[in-house]
Amino acid sequence: MTVSAVSAATETGQSTAASAAKEQLTVDYDAFLQLMMAQMRNQDPTDPVDSSEQLAQLASFSQVEQSIETNSKLETMLTNMSFGQVDDLIGRTATDANGNSGVVTSVEIYSDGTVLGLDNGKGILLGAGVTIS
Repeated sequence: MTVSAVSAATETGQSTAASAAKEQLTVDYDAFLQLMMAQMRNQDPTDPVDSSEQLAQLASFSQVEQSIETNSKLETMLTNMSFGQVDDLIGRTATDANGNSGVVTSVEIYSDGTVLGLDNGKGILLGAGVTIS
């Protein structure tokens, strides 16, 4: 598998998961607001719903939204920190457990791993069994 194929597959998986989480949250949040408004419109005026309970539910949705944003920013920060640690790999020879070998020309870091781009156009997933010399 080439470096571009590995990176495209990894980026697609990453962005799909993050997008799906945000989309689901938006759908749930919108549905919650619609239900809350319908409940307020149709409640018994002599026995209204406790407003503090509604505000607590709204606050919990806001906390979930903030957690998703925080996780996204942490992923970005960890990726940026990883780039500082891989400078030493460029120009060195990498060999994986299958015997694929080449000089490292690029390094691509993803949330699920690091791909070393080789001078022969192939890529090696950095992990157990990879030798750097």
